[in-house]
Amino acid sequence: MGQQDQIRVVTPDDRTAGPPTPGMDRQQAFASDGMWAGFVRTGSGMMSGWHHHGDYESVIYVLTGSLKMEFGPSGSNVVEAHPGDFLCVPKGAVHRESNPSAAPADLIVVRAGHGESSFNVAGPE
Repeated sequence: MGQQDQIRVVTPDDRTAGPPTPGMDRQQAFASDGMWAGFVRTGSGMMSGWHHHGDYESVIYVLTGSLKMEFGPSGSNVVEAHPGDFLCVPKGAVHRESNPSAAPADLIVVRAGHGESSFNVAGPE
């Protein structure tokens, strides 16, 4: 059995810094040519910078807090998710995330695609 055939466990202490976006603490658990998975924390009242995930499609599961996501022309579209909710972010969708709740927002994120997984931008067109 080769190394790639091994089942691996990543504990919180094993996670590494994920791609940076202002306002977010991304912690990488796993990354391969076609997948990225990790933990993200956004502090209470914090808002991330505008960004997108290139050729990656993302699924986000909200563990704690709230996740407000702005996207679309001038950020005019808004969705909000709460503990137990999933979000799906299409490839290349420019967005920013905020946490309007009084508690930190803890999220599990899994991305499928390839190339760089995060691009910080000035904002949506």
